[in-house]
Amino acid sequence: MSFGSPNNPYGQPQDPQQGYGYPQQPGYPQAPQGVPPQQGYGYPQAPQGGYPGYPQQPGYGMQPTYANWGQRFLARLLDSLLYAVPYGIAVAGAKNAPILAIIGFLALIGLFVWQIIMEGKTGQTVGKKALGIRTLKEETGQPLGGGMAFVRQLAHILDGLPCYLGYLWPAWDAKRQTFADKVCGSIVIRSN
Repeated sequence: MSFGSPNNPYGQPQDPQQGYGYPQQPGYPQAPQGVPPQQGYGYPQAPQGGYPGYPQQPGYGMQPTYANWGQRFLARLLDSLLYAVPYGIAVAGAKNAPILAIIGFLALIGLFVWQIIMEGKTGQTVGKKALGIRTLKEETGQPLGGGMAFVRQLAHILDGLPCYLGYLWPAWDAKRQTFADKVCGSIVIRSN
């Protein structure tokens, strides 16, 4: 059966301007008076402000609220105090009990790896979580991922090189970024 055959159930065009068996109409038919308009087909539209329980991420129409220098400093201070415990165990055990030094050193490495993984997955270390801030990719508004979180920690060397100027840079930068943030394309925002 071909398109032009008389047995074709779909018909054939009688007039090329009219279309394939459908009468040409100047516009869509209007609903009768008093009938509410019907919602179109397709995916439902998100309610104003997004769906409840799912916070709007930066990069999707919202301007992020950048964490200020004080919040970033306090988060770093809390993380440093957390590292001080296994470091103190390692130093105290170095003279008297070498097994304590090994335990402290392994705990220090384990804590560093755990902090990197958490920052990569959620954007928050223990200090950042306590202060309600998180590190995200500037381009997508998503957490960095473990590899980029590690690279960002390595890039903090750049913040310390010119007399620690990179650590002070968020105090006056428009996006509150350190040099490491600029290199890695990350931002630190307030999460609550």
